[in-house]
Order: sequence, then structure tokens, then C-alpha cells
Amino acid sequence: MTWLAMHLLKTLHVLPLAVVRAIGALLGAVLYALAAERRRVANANLAACFPELDRTQRARRVRATFRSFGQGLTDRGILWYGTPQRIRAMVQVEGEEHLAALAGTPVILLAPHFVGLDAGWTRLALDRRLFSIYARQKNPAADKALLAGRKRFNQPELRSRQDGLRGALRAMADGLPFYYLPDMDFGARHAVFVPFFGVPAATVTALSRLSRLAGALVLPCVTRMTGAGYTLRIDPPWTGFPGPDLEADTRRVNAFIEAQVRAMPEQYHWLHKRFKTRPPGAKPFYPKARP
Repeated sequence: MTWLAMHLLKTLHVLPLAVVRAIGALLGAVLYALAAERRRVANANLAACFPELDRTQRARRVRATFRSFGQGLTDRGILWYGTPQRIRAMVQVEGEEHLAALAGTPVILLAPHFVGLDAGWTRLALDRRLFSIYARQKNPAADKALLAGRKRFNQPELRSRQDGLRGALRAMADGLPFYYLPDMDFGARHAVFVPFFGVPAATVTALSRLSRLAGALVLPCVTRMTGAGYTLRIDPPWTGFPGPDLEADTRRVNAFIEAQVRAMPEQYHWLHKRFKTRPPGAKPFYPKARP
């Protein structure tokens, strides 16, 4: 099955983007129909984060989330197998001067989980070596394919999340920007409960700690899917970060991500159980599947 999926991705890279996106939208519709558990997760996330939406509006947004997710998957055919020239044309970059001005300085690129995550990484990797941490896939063939796709250009350094963060400190000391994804629920360890859309969310404190240990500047780095491809925007480095309060720093991270999500809610990774870890005494967040 994995071999077939990789073969299909290779095939997609020769097709026009409009065709790739149409196939992605179809894939998203199939996943919506088949992935009942992820559908429930997305619905629960959106109900909590956007209580102003009625049932019909929320269902529409869940479908749009699956459509964007499917299109992000099929776009990887171009990102992983397309030519550098096509990738440059597909992913526009705004604010690259902010990163270029810090060459040789420890830098953390704050890249939340939007569907454009791989597009942003690949476009940046065309011009420089990068470091990042990835989630090791259970399927060895899928893990190998993911690594091969993300390591196409300039020999980036990719470490599994299980390897810890020491590699990030070494990489930044060597001048590699750290493409960091901070917004997943990894449990209560090394996390604090701070609001995300008003919901207490277990949020890792690593961005603040790493920035302090490495003397690194934090540059927000958000990639938006557009009709023509993607737009990667790099903002100027945050000032006053890290601050004296670890929890306040972590609140700032969530507030920033929340603002980005409000601008393109259907492109955020709502399929993830962002609120799985609960504060002591709180009820489980996600409903169990009906028998």
C-alpha cells in the first residue's frame, strides 16, 4: 500500500497544480468519509475553539479541513519529486530578508502545523541547510519515504522526536536554522497548561527554553496554501523573548498561533488531538466512538 502511495505521488509531480489539487480534494473527501475517528476529533476541536459556529457551519469547516489536508498530501508529489524550478515558482517567499540578515546566528523558525508545513520547509531548504525534528512513522517504508522527501536539498539534518533536543542546540551552534513545530500535544511532561482558544492546552515549553539556552532569536514562519501554490511569510524576530516567565512565554506562543489560525482556520491541523492531555481532575476531552 505504501509503495502504491509513493508511486502515485511520483506520478502527480508531472501534472498541473490544478489537477493535483483536484485529486487532493477528492482524497480529502474520501478521508472524511472513512476516517470517522479523525472526523470526531476535528469536530470536537472546532466546537471548543469556535463556539460561535452552529452545527452546519462547523460541519462545513470540518469538510474544508479534510479537503485542505488531502490537498497538502497530494502537493507533496511536487515537493518531493518536482524540479527546484517548479518548487520556487510554486512557493512564494515573503520576508526572507529577516532570515538572511541573521546568517550564522542561532535562529528558531516558529512553524505551526498548517497544511503548508512541508511546502515551507522544502522552499527554505532549496537555499540553505536546515535542522528539524520529525515524528517517526510506524510504517518503515513510509518513514523512509518521508525522510527522503524532506532531505532532497542541501543535506538538512532531521532528527526523530525521540532523540530529544540536544541535536537542536548543536545544529543551531553550527549555524543551522531550526524549523520548529511547537503545537502538538506530547503529554504533560515538559509542558504547562495555557489557553489555546480559551481551552487549557498542554503546551511544551521548549521554545522558550531552547531560545534561552542557544541564545537564539525566534522568527515566526507561516506557510499559507493559495490557489497558485503557497506563500511562505517570515516575520521579524520577536523582541523580549524569552522573557523572565516561562509560562508567559508559552502563552505568547499559543496566542500567536491562535491569531494565525483565525486567518485560515481550514488549513490548521484540527485532525490532531490537541487537547488530549487534560489538567488534573478534568474530564476527557474527546468523545468515545459509539459501539
